Amino acid sequence: MNISLSRSTALTGYFGLLCLLPLWYGWLAPSENMPAYIPLGFLVTPLLFPLAGLLRGKRYTYVWTSYLSMIYFAHGIGEAYTLPDERWYAVTEIVFSIMLFAGALIYVRKKK
Repeated sequence: MNISLSRSTALTGYFGLLCLLPLWYGWLAPSENMPAYIPLGFLVTPLLFPLAGLLRGKRYTYVWTSYLSMIYFAHGIGEAYTLPDERWYAVTEIVFSIMLFAGALIYVRKKK
């Protein structure tokens, strides 16, 4: 995998998560127990921090964003296990988090 493909994979995973989570919790399956801004605040806000560094191709940002992606991987696993009605959203979150993780790590390794 070359450097541009790995970067594209990481950015696809990143923007996939950035689009999926607000859609999932704000529109497709909002929680009946809490307002939508609570899960959105906890899930979307951390994704906004690495945006500028990812778009600029900064190696350090890709490193710590790969760690950040594991939070979304764990969240997706938990949601897939506990919410069978929303399992496909959770599986999509898992796929995007793996794309972000793998793409970021390969990008960092190739950019050395």
